[in-house]
Amino acid sequence: MKKFLVIAGIAVAVLIVLGAVTNYFMKKHTKSFSPEEEVVFKEGELDIKVFYNRPFKKGRQIFGFLVPYGQVWRTGANEATTFETNKDLEFENQKLKKGKYSLWTIPGEETWTVIFNSEYGQWGIGPDGEANRDPARDVLTLTVHSVQAQRDFEQFTISFEKTGEDAEMVLIWDKTLVAVPFWY
Repeated sequence: MKKFLVIAGIAVAVLIVLGAVTNYFMKKHTKSFSPEEEVVFKEGELDIKVFYNRPFKKGRQIFGFLVPYGQVWRTGANEATTFETNKDLEFENQKLKKGKYSLWTIPGEETWTVIFNSEYGQWGIGPDGEANRDPARDVLTLTVHSVQAQRDFEQFTISFEKTGEDAEMVLIWDKTLVAVPFWY
């Protein structure tokens, strides 16, 4: 009986290690198609960091097709995008307290919903294929307009632009540009 328990224990340990190794290589493989990026915005004492994965267009139709209109998107690929600020920010007269959040969007043809959620670190899509977001943990939701550009942007990009006394987070992919203004 003791020999059986030892063999069973070893078998379980081997399965756990194989699962972890497989998971590691699958994540590494997906990241080769959508590399990681961290974008930083610093202004005075303000420090904002956004960590996300940058998928490529690769000839595909993006918004309304690959990323459906009216459905929650992880705003990138792989893990849910994270947004971290060391100071309170204001978006459309709503306060986002300093801290770390996951960033989600609901693309639309003319407007997008931008969602900051208190849960972060999760994979962007759950086992059911839906966004891996708990709506009960949403802390700030706002609506912004999207603009159609003349040229294509091959890789999804998040950037920050200073605009006078305020700033905006800019999301660009395909021919779509979304600016999310904020004050600090």
